[in-house]
Amino acid sequence: ERLTGLESLLCNGSLTVREFVRAVAKSELYKSKFLYNSFQTRVIELNLKHLLGRAPYDESEVIYHLDLYQNKGFEADIDSYIDSAEYDENFGDFIVPYYRGFSTQTGQKVVGFTRMFRLYRGYANSDRAQVEGKASRLASELALNSVSAVVGPSGGSEGWAYRASEKGVTPNKTFRSPTREGRIYRLEVSGMNLPRYPKVRRISKELLVPYEKLSDTLQQINKMGGKVASITLA
Repeated sequence: ERLTGLESLLCNGSLTVREFVRAVAKSELYKSKFLYNSFQTRVIELNLKHLLGRAPYDESEVIYHLDLYQNKGFEADIDSYIDSAEYDENFGDFIVPYYRGFSTQTGQKVVGFTRMFRLYRGYANSDRAQVEGKASRLASELALNSVSAVVGPSGGSEGWAYRASEKGVTPNKTFRSPTREGRIYRLEVSGMNLPRYPKVRRISKELLVPYEKLSDTLQQINKMGGKVASITLA
């Protein structure tokens, strides 16, 4: 699946890289892969990832692009990314957009770092071949203005099978205590198994553990082959 006509125009100098990227993003091939069958928030996540190399910073950014899409159409929304000052400063006319979310740059919000891990899952992965399918990765997180745990790609085996609640219903600050001894921690765990049972790699668990039992619980998880994705106050 290639856009050979556009490739020819790029190779003979008739198009700059910026205009080539614009044409690809507006093509039927791109729309069939990333627009027609996706929830609109997911479309915006992918546009930001593909065209600006980062994840959404906040819900207002998603709302802006959603309004632009609804009022002026998909192509106008694509133009808003490629004609932006951010695109111009980072890529200009002759640099192919690349993933910037893993580096620190002027004007870049730190929250984009952790959210980029929700959108980018490693070199041997694609946007249409992830465990979560066509669902938005960041809708609940953006609505709650929260930050997700960084879960490594599958090749790293560091808790990668953990999947956050789709509706963001996991309690965040339910049992908080002013003293260390009274606190309860929420552990996000994946891959736990016992030797006599086959390992199910994509099962996730969330445990509420008192501070006094935290160390023992972590040791038990380790013995069962589990990976801790995050530890937060409950």
